[in-house]
Amino acid sequence: MALNIAVFKIRALSAIVFAIIMLAGILFSFQTFFILFSIIHFGCWIEFQKLIRKIYPEYADISVFHKYGIIIAGWCLMLNFAPDAFTLFGMPLHEFGWWIGLTLCFLIPLTDLLFNGNINGKNMLLSIGGLLYISLSLALLTDIYAFEFYSNNSNSNFVYPDYLFPLLIICCIWINDTMAYISGSLFGKTPLSPISPKKTREGTFGGILLAVIVSTIVLYLIFPGVSLIMWVFLFLIIAIAGTFGDLLESKLKRMAGVKDSGMLMPGHGGFLDRFDSLLLAVPMVWIYLKIILLT
Repeated sequence: MALNIAVFKIRALSAIVFAIIMLAGILFSFQTFFILFSIIHFGCWIEFQKLIRKIYPEYADISVFHKYGIIIAGWCLMLNFAPDAFTLFGMPLHEFGWWIGLTLCFLIPLTDLLFNGNINGKNMLLSIGGLLYISLSLALLTDIYAFEFYSNNSNSNFVYPDYLFPLLIICCIWINDTMAYISGSLFGKTPLSPISPKKTREGTFGGILLAVIVSTIVLYLIFPGVSLIMWVFLFLIIAIAGTFGDLLESKLKRMAGVKDSGMLMPGHGGFLDRFDSLLLAVPMVWIYLKIILLT
């Protein structure tokens, strides 16, 4: 598959604008980080519901309260991981998230019963699936941002910047996507999966390999006191899980019969197209950071 220069230029230009917005939101403060990913959360949910309605038309029968209530409940899950320092009317934001989210979880099936005369179990499972796929992932990313990770170097009490690990996840995914596209365009011959016929094994493996190498070298130069193996495994988890996240969303689009989930960025598609890798990579990174590094 030849490298399409015109398409690459469009993708590169929109990616630069996108990167500036993302970096500003992540690096400035927790507030800007939370606002940024709240927008991403709502955008992903709207596109997810559109895809599900195309795949399972009966999902369109959910009540209006169910449709928007489940999105707000998912956002409350993100609020639940906000640090104690952030309050509203004197109450920590995570307490607002807990109580509002819990209330919505009780009311959503009741409104389906009142407006539709029954509770459709499949529709409820699909909404729960959206909570696990989108909301839980972004909630865990919020937790990663809010949690203090200390260097495992016994000679240092260094605390990693709060934005570091969310930034690493996103940058590694960007490198993986870019390198996979370039190496696949230049050397790709063998299709990776029928789910996404344009992806090749050569491009996928090349993207993962280059993402791990480049990311590890850069971060090891910045934080030389940390074990090299730690960074290798971290970026390997991100690249592999991100690749499966991309395939999962491709499967949803194929089942829905659409090319892109939305129209967020020229050459990149919608919110889910842009953050599909992130949604699967974050839980894996969260487990790695919370269980492996803290033991």
